[in-house]
Amino acid sequence: MIALLARDLRLAIRAGGGFGLGLAFFLILAVLVPLGVGPDPQVLARIAPGVLWVGALLACLLSLDRIFALDWEDGSLDLLATAPIPMEGVVAIKAAAHWITTGLPLTLAAPVLGVLLNLAPAAQGWLVLSLLLGTPALSVIGTFGAALTVGLRRGGLLLSLLVLPLYVPTLIYGASVVTRGAEGLSTATPLALLAGITLGAAALLPFASAAAIRINLR
Repeated sequence: MIALLARDLRLAIRAGGGFGLGLAFFLILAVLVPLGVGPDPQVLARIAPGVLWVGALLACLLSLDRIFALDWEDGSLDLLATAPIPMEGVVAIKAAAHWITTGLPLTLAAPVLGVLLNLAPAAQGWLVLSLLLGTPALSVIGTFGAALTVGLRRGGLLLSLLVLPLYVPTLIYGASVVTRGAEGLSTATPLALLAGITLGAAALLPFASAAAIRINLR
């Protein structure tokens, strides 16, 4: 499983799997929003939590269709389905590789981009914490969507339509953590809900993803 994770990380970096694409999109969004809404610091501070979370969500979405695409194209997915490793474990490794190459860099870059959007200093730590808790859920849910659409021609649009509604609770609670942290309010409830979504997705969706892949391989 470690070898599979290392392979997926190499593919993500070498084959355009989203390692730099997501960061570039996140940076462009953070630069364009002040140009679009104006330089008013109060306006930027008010919308910064939502903008940063929407940017992280969309940046994760960019590379979802490549999670299984390369393995499908070269036949590796058929070999993985018959390997001693359970397909559920393969799916979990794929989701972990996606998070390491997409979600983790976005989390580390978010405080810097928060400065561009005049995010309150008190909310910087909450932004990082919320992304650390929430972005794994985005990767796991996205892996489920990629499993449903693997092998479909032009499945990227369908994947977005399937995944985006499932992302909404994570987006709401993630932005709520940052907003409440900036206002000095308690963040315990949205943090607990965000962690619950991530843990629930990590516990259940690998099985659903594995079942979807087995059906698509028949």
